[in-house]
Amino acid sequence: MDPRTRDVAVTGVGLLTPAGTCPDTTWATLLRGVSVARPDPVLAGLRTDFSCAVPDFVVRTALGHATARRLDPYAQMAVVAARQAVGDAGLDPAQWRGDRVAVVLGVGSNSLHSYEEAFRLLREDRGHRVSPYQVTRSVPNMAAAEVALDLGAHGVNFTTSSACASGATALGTALDLLRAGRCDVVLAGGSESARSRMTTTCFGQMRAMSSRRSDPATASRPFDVERDGFVPGEGAAVMVLERAEDAHRRGAAVRGYLAGYGASADAHHPAAPHPEARGAEAAVVAALEDAGCAPHDVDHVNAHATSTPLNDVTEARMLRRLFRHDPPVTANKSVIGHALGAAGAIEAVLTVLSLQHGTIPPTANLTRQEPGAELDVVTGAPRRVPRMRTAVSTSFGFGGQNTALVLRAP
Repeated sequence: MDPRTRDVAVTGVGLLTPAGTCPDTTWATLLRGVSVARPDPVLAGLRTDFSCAVPDFVVRTALGHATARRLDPYAQMAVVAARQAVGDAGLDPAQWRGDRVAVVLGVGSNSLHSYEEAFRLLREDRGHRVSPYQVTRSVPNMAAAEVALDLGAHGVNFTTSSACASGATALGTALDLLRAGRCDVVLAGGSESARSRMTTTCFGQMRAMSSRRSDPATASRPFDVERDGFVPGEGAAVMVLERAEDAHRRGAAVRGYLAGYGASADAHHPAAPHPEARGAEAAVVAALEDAGCAPHDVDHVNAHATSTPLNDVTEARMLRRLFRHDPPVTANKSVIGHALGAAGAIEAVLTVLSLQHGTIPPTANLTRQEPGAELDVVTGAPRRVPRMRTAVSTSFGFGGQNTALVLRAP
């Protein structure tokens, strides 16, 4: 059997990132290869007082006052990205069979934005002022629930939580659901914001975030020898996924194909990656096998590459070991920061756009790589790769949870 018969079609994408509030604006900014990190008033006074924030996201305009008030930022962004994706796919929620439409979104943790306000009220002995929406606006499952509520999707509905691999895990899970016939359409991806004082403080205490306060725009520097941690980001990405034969039958414009999914656990340490990245490698190998391809078939790698000292060097050595032909690599977090549980979904959508356009966006702020861990990292300007057919996107999370996706060009 041709392995491509198991591929799932990407018929629509929605994207909100610090680089733009739709796929086109995000893509244009990524191609410039310049970080969008700036000082962030929300984080003033903290060790990391800068971030990559989604620009010009006027929630009340996009969602209306009542809905915007009910939702925390991660759910707001999820709903907007899902609407974009459904529109891009040419689907009409008023016409679809809602019980066959699933929603699977990756969210790394509880949203802490509204909890911070609740904690303040409790300290001031004003617990009676805590919002009645506190629970429903902050628990992770509400990203998927609110998308279903907004669009009338009555099928399988849940979130995945595998730390920074959550969004990629959601896409892999959606692939399995479609292959199993559990649904006909899946809205899959992730949404999260790291722009919370509590989130930033906790990661700062772990020395996982950059403290390059004097020059935020150069703080996120994946694979660079002077990297000192990631830059907090935020965003949401949603793909509309359908079985390829269904997409072709309805005449949908296919942006690309999700072809393979692999996952593993390091079972090594609560936060540090396995020193030889054996779990990460196992996830990539599993994804390639699922897609029916070999390492030499891969034309491009969109790396997890957080700009943290341990992650980048272990990932780079793993990629060198597995891909002996040295395919071109990019690291989107250098431009848009790290959106935690949403990052894997955002990078998967950007990988689809790379395949569609035959172009790899450059990595920002890379001056010198680790000796012995050098990769063909695209820097300076976008690289045209006209015959790019197959790409891998990697995502790794605390707890040693690893996910890899294989995507193919349309």
